[in-house]
Amino acid sequence: MISSQYFIYFGTLGIFLPYFNLYCYHIGLSGFQIGALSAVRSVTLVFFPLIWGKVADRYQARKRIYILCNFICTGIWIFYFHTTSFWPMLVITICYGMFYAPIISFLEAFTLDILGKEKKNYGKIRAWGSISFILIVIIQGYLIDIYSINIILGLILTGSILLSLVSVKIPDTRIKKEKNAGTDKKILTNKRVIIFLFCSFLMLVSHSAYYGFFSIHIENMGYNNSFIGIAWALAAFAEIFVMIKSDFIFKRFSMENVLTFSFFMASIRWFLLFFIQSPAAILLSQLLHAVTYGAFHMASILYMDSLTPEGSKTMGQAINNALTYGLGLMTGFFINGYLYEKTDSFTLFIISGFIALAAGIIFKCNKGSTL
Repeated sequence: MISSQYFIYFGTLGIFLPYFNLYCYHIGLSGFQIGALSAVRSVTLVFFPLIWGKVADRYQARKRIYILCNFICTGIWIFYFHTTSFWPMLVITICYGMFYAPIISFLEAFTLDILGKEKKNYGKIRAWGSISFILIVIIQGYLIDIYSINIILGLILTGSILLSLVSVKIPDTRIKKEKNAGTDKKILTNKRVIIFLFCSFLMLVSHSAYYGFFSIHIENMGYNNSFIGIAWALAAFAEIFVMIKSDFIFKRFSMENVLTFSFFMASIRWFLLFFIQSPAAILLSQLLHAVTYGAFHMASILYMDSLTPEGSKTMGQAINNALTYGLGLMTGFFINGYLYEKTDSFTLFIISGFIALAAGIIFKCNKGSTL
């Protein structure tokens, strides 16, 4: 059942991530407005996973909140069908994000609880999301070329409905309560956690150019939506390889070494996108997604779990998600939206390369730090 949650969640994301900003671009929104919508969506990822996570841990209501958020954000998505203006879309995005934001961090917490001592097999379950992502982005690219970019709204709504219906079947794992008070504060005062979260924040800032402007970047070079779909699918295919080998990887390499390697490979990936324009080179660069997302994401989830005390596991994943995929992407989207108006998409990637490089240097120099 957990695998089906990942399959539907990331299948829907396979429509949204490559094509929603492109949809906004085609309905006439500016680069700054596109960046602002992406950033505001990320703002909700900063605050609401923390709020919902705190409530879930305190009242042991994780399953009920998870189901509630799925159904409410599905209903809110319908409002996107009724406007193409920036300000109404901004309001819809905020309301939608309030309930969409905690879904993935809750799902990660469910998964790790269910796996128990077999947490290093997390990647094998998460790989179902990548498989779905691949299938959807390829099919979606061809459908957009045949019909129009507008079809993504209906398809995302369909995916959201399916996820809502399946969410009621998720196992209701019990959250162990920590006897000592203030465990949430202990998470944020641990030096290893602080360094990890700061470097992960920088990592996601560097990824914001890719998530926000990669599709626009290659469309402006003359490539069609089918090629865009193939490029995103290839990245997802690459990440599957490392995810199904998660047990092998983490038996041979420490989580800290995997994270360090991921930071440096991200810098190489973004530098490449600054220089390359040929289709073969673009597709080859997408293979680095295996490390910059696949290995990094698995190591991040497991590393944060290892640093989080029992009783605060949901909050630990929520903090990680909020400060990286929330605050990190929010910051990056605002910066890149502004810079895109002033320069071009190539500049975004050279800047991203230096940001990822800085993250790698900081993490490597502080690896293994304790209070």
